[in-house]
Amino acid sequence: MSIFIDEKTPIIVQGFTGKIGSFHAQDMIEYGSNIVGGITPGKGGQTHLQRPVFNTVREAVEQQGAEASIIFVPPAFAADSIMEAAEAGIKYCVSITDGIPTQDMMKVKQFLRKFPKDKRMVLTGPNCAGTISPGKTMLGIMPGHIYRQGIVGIVGRSGTLGYEAADQMKELGIGVSTSVGIGGDPINGSSHRDIFEKFEQDDETKVVLMIGEIGGLQEVDAGLYAKKQMSKPVVAYIAGLTAPKGRRMGHAGAIISSSGESAAEKVEMLQDLGVIIAPTPSAMGETIAKVLSKR
Repeated sequence: MSIFIDEKTPIIVQGFTGKIGSFHAQDMIEYGSNIVGGITPGKGGQTHLQRPVFNTVREAVEQQGAEASIIFVPPAFAADSIMEAAEAGIKYCVSITDGIPTQDMMKVKQFLRKFPKDKRMVLTGPNCAGTISPGKTMLGIMPGHIYRQGIVGIVGRSGTLGYEAADQMKELGIGVSTSVGIGGDPINGSSHRDIFEKFEQDDETKVVLMIGEIGGLQEVDAGLYAKKQMSKPVVAYIAGLTAPKGRRMGHAGAIISSSGESAAEKVEMLQDLGVIIAPTPSAMGETIAKVLSKR
């Protein structure tokens, strides 16, 4: 079992015929993802990568049964593409696009809230690496070969740290059930806590690794949820222990603006909540190994 997507999930690529969309669509096809077509307005009726091209998401949903989408649309138009996917009935959407204006994402969040919760599209990103259920399907830009199939769920704001964790675990013979990138922007579609809920319900996932960073209180909120609602152990690595207050670190959302948002404060709070801390990025794999050895 995997969360959000599996090998049967019909996937479309928005921004299908562009350079970046084409490159990563081909990579996902080669991994085994069920790419059933793509969207490029004005090119409907054509074929690209041996898949049909549609003018709208609705056409792809109606004709191909698309259930998931990935966004490779420039920042100025990405929010409209996300909302189009939600309106058309897509269930799960990954927004890879970096640089979507914050006000645009505020509109997206308001738009999604119009739908009943049971019919509301799940959005991860923007500015994320995507989602992968190793050995089943990939909906993102990650190097699929570094992921081994297994029982550890990963959720993180940083794509590259997610790769590092997966690679470390693979070297130790440990696999991943699903890895979800939620993105590093101030306003994103899903939080760590949202993904925790899915992992708690997933029988295949036995341990969860949370990769966080400075800025905001998402990680602490997830820790509170884990203490009260989760039966599975949670390991966390928080990047930015040496980042000074007021300094943005890589991601647009990675800036300390108030109490409790620094890496050191988050680590202390998470430890108080019973979360197991990986002290350095190079220790993520071995920390997971220690937790698994005690189960």
